Amino acid sequence: MKNSLLIFLMLVLSACGQSKQGSADSAPAVSSQAGFSLQQPTQADLNRIARQLEIKYRLVTNIPGKHCDKEQADGNCFEVELSFTAKEAISVNNWFIYFSQIAPVQSFESEEFAIKHLNGDLHRISLKDNFSGFKAGERKTLLFRANFWMVSESDALPNYMVYSEQLQARIIASTRPETDPETGLELLPFVEPIDDLDKQFKKNKQDATKWLSSSDLYQRNLALGETRPDVSRVIIPTPKHITYAKDKTTGKQRLLDIRRGVKVDFGPLDKKSVNAAVKRLENLGISFNNSGVPLNLKVKADEAKIIGSYSLNITSGAINISGVDANGVFNGLQSLASLLTLGANELPELFIEDEPHYGFRGLMVDVARNFHSKAFILDLLDQMAAYKLNKLHLHLGDDEGWRLEIPGLPELTDIGGKRCFDPREQDCLIPQLGAGPDPKSGVNGYYSVADYQEILMAASERFIQVIPSLDMPGHSRAAIKAMTARYNKYQALEEFDKASQFQLHEVEDTSKYSSVQFYHDNTINVCLESSYAFVKEVMTQVQAMHKQAGQPIRRYHIGADETAGAWTESPACKAFIRSNNSGITKTDELGAYFIERVAGILADLDIETAAWSDGLSHTRKENMPSVVQANAWGLLPWEGHKQAHELANRNWQVVISTPDVMYFDFPYEADPKEHGYYWASRHTNTEKIFQFMPDNLPVHAEFWFDREENPFVSDDTFVKDARGKLVSMPLEKGRKFLGLQGQLWSENTRSDDLAEHKIFPRLLALAERAWHLPEWAVPYNYQGFKYSRETQVFDEQRRKRRDSDWALFANTLGQKEFAKLELSDISYRLPTVGAKIDNGHLWANIAFPGLGIEYKLAGKNWQLYTGPVPLGYVEDNAQGNAEAAEVQVRSVSNNGKRRGRTTAVR
Repeated sequence: MKNSLLIFLMLVLSACGQSKQGSADSAPAVSSQAGFSLQQPTQADLNRIARQLEIKYRLVTNIPGKHCDKEQADGNCFEVELSFTAKEAISVNNWFIYFSQIAPVQSFESEEFAIKHLNGDLHRISLKDNFSGFKAGERKTLLFRANFWMVSESDALPNYMVYSEQLQARIIASTRPETDPETGLELLPFVEPIDDLDKQFKKNKQDATKWLSSSDLYQRNLALGETRPDVSRVIIPTPKHITYAKDKTTGKQRLLDIRRGVKVDFGPLDKKSVNAAVKRLENLGISFNNSGVPLNLKVKADEAKIIGSYSLNITSGAINISGVDANGVFNGLQSLASLLTLGANELPELFIEDEPHYGFRGLMVDVARNFHSKAFILDLLDQMAAYKLNKLHLHLGDDEGWRLEIPGLPELTDIGGKRCFDPREQDCLIPQLGAGPDPKSGVNGYYSVADYQEILMAASERFIQVIPSLDMPGHSRAAIKAMTARYNKYQALEEFDKASQFQLHEVEDTSKYSSVQFYHDNTINVCLESSYAFVKEVMTQVQAMHKQAGQPIRRYHIGADETAGAWTESPACKAFIRSNNSGITKTDELGAYFIERVAGILADLDIETAAWSDGLSHTRKENMPSVVQANAWGLLPWEGHKQAHELANRNWQVVISTPDVMYFDFPYEADPKEHGYYWASRHTNTEKIFQFMPDNLPVHAEFWFDREENPFVSDDTFVKDARGKLVSMPLEKGRKFLGLQGQLWSENTRSDDLAEHKIFPRLLALAERAWHLPEWAVPYNYQGFKYSRETQVFDEQRRKRRDSDWALFANTLGQKEFAKLELSDISYRLPTVGAKIDNGHLWANIAFPGLGIEYKLAGKNWQLYTGPVPLGYVEDNAQGNAEAAEVQVRSVSNNGKRRGRTTAVR
């Protein structure tokens, strides 16, 4: 799918499939080694192995060698050494280690262990016949090769499990994740650090990515300037028009004293409609009383203005907010909150006329792969509303989990809502993504009907539309396994009609396929009528939940992922192709047929269709509803703009979801210790999002690089093939995109804190780009243009204006907004510190001025950095170099409760 480390298989590789042999319930028995007697394990033996077996995971190299499978991953593979050290003797046989490995293992080398890919990312290590047990303190190794590359320590997944038939699986303690008490970030102590630039950090010889050092970061931060600008008048996101009031005598900014608080006059406005915004003002320190400054709220309808538009007028005697609707008043109140600096008692007098650039300003959160709590979602809604985002795309169903209770189909959450070690998958799903065997783990869970409706009501109070998504027909393993368990239950009860009522799999289907995440059983059979009955039943129930919660469902995201090779040996599909009247003549047309038909089901329920651009691009426009939302996720260096333009030219509503810049599960910076996937970008920091010009996708070829830090070209002209057929073209005159959406995929995001770390502060830059069109943005060229680093349409003047705006934005975050996030207990990412040793002094700076910096010299305690620190030596002598390597730096939150990741000065 869009979020896999390996997704580019769908786009550039044809030899990605591999035979999936075996499953979690087909582990072969292993005989004892000849000439040496090993006992059958007891549960106590298994528990002891789990407690005392020390596992280490070490990346050896990303450089493909002669052992790489040339038929897979375009010949790319990386090598890992797994080591096993027994603290005590192990004298039992017939046990296995199950573990998650994102990239499937190709081959291995070991005298005593064998390794096999099972399904998805799940692998099994078994003992060979000549396994001789472990002596106390003995170390054994297993070398394996896996597809593609590994350049981040977070690629390794935790919670290896030891298992033997008829016994309970146990997590091997040495592979459990830990939490850094200072940063709150997840640590994997069993993973050896990546420290070799050429063998470990770079993917291949073409990879020009630079490992971001503290001195590189210091140099980059210098662009922010030496002095801190006054941010008291800054609003995020930036209003369209703003005028400040100045004193006629002094020329200085006029200020309104609000120490006595404010008195709200709601007029005819329903207080409940803006209660969430008023409550936020209270939380930020504004008191509400009858002796305060008048705060007058009113709605002034104007059909010529965009929904959510408002005006804000702060004078010496009052604060006046007028919105075109209640949403506009709400947004005006949030702008008032944005003006506030915590602890300050004055507001600038000004006048604002404001409206959003995009009507769709969204964030997608994946709670399917790893669950995220209701409390996390409610906190997120607060912050989305604070920065005027208005769409929450909630990804509730995927291969690894189904997270929404559906009345009448309890199996979906009883089984699909949790992972444990059940090889038959009748009680839960098999562990994936390092979930471990505990069904009560925090990565498991679901929203009850009451939970979901609470989310909906909270969203409505903040003028946020919830767009649910339960991915189909691919990425549907959780639903398939849940309905298979239901099928088996009713088959055993001989209630055959009920068994097949919502059946998603065909027992006789022998198709062999592999999804992008390497599942061989995750695609709904689109030729079964029961599959469409399931979709209709689920959507009818979801619609009822929304209606009861007071937020009617207006739009549903199908997903629309499919898997190449599915259905080829399905008897039902062969029969359908022979006899259908829909024009389907071959198997690879079935995915589009499914999307078209589901879109029809949704239309009958008066629900609009949304889906990812790749799935939608295969559908026939005449078979789709008039309103279709397409999330365009093509990579810019791979000319992803072409698909976005093609779908917009269909007159569909395109939401820009570009992975290179809008995927928040990617690392912030190019460093192996930065958490996240990186298949489209090695670094996606807040500044990059701020730089984005979503109205003009191809222009980024002028100043961005591809995922290997090499230049690229974006051809947005009229392109024809060898036969003269038009294959791509610019946007038609007047076509525009509906909006912008950030994405948090959660494959290796196992906690709410880590989710917040990845979303914030990037969410604030997303809000800025979705709401405000800056003057430096390059207008789209409807005539077509071919962009490269040589064209320079984005000229030096625009660049200077952009960088100046960024400096003000970065200072506003550091001086004002982070304190507000801390007040709401949001675990935003604290940046790594820029630092260098120069002329015997430590120099340090930070990407968001206003945050604190701490430093630590060898053998000493952490100290607050207030300016250049004399180190007592000149850095170019031998002793200086040795000492400089021991200087460490880190950032500190405004409230002093959290620290950023510690880095060595280099």
